[in-house]
Amino acid sequence: MKKKFNPYTYPPWLKGVRNACARFILPFCIFQGVRTMLLPTTFDVLFLSLLIVLALSIYLEII
Repeated sequence: MKKKFNPYTYPPWLKGVRNACARFILPFCIFQGVRTMLLPTTFDVLFLSLLIVLALSIYLEII
């Protein structure tokens, strides 16, 4: 049986980590986007796409 997902049952330390990530993910995405525009490498593009997916999942409360 699949266990139901409830984000309100996170431990307090995990809520703090998630809030800190939500605060810093947007500036990291902007910085990485500017860096990718100036000097694009494969790693930069993959890292930027990973950051964007992580930011969307945090702001849409998927994780």
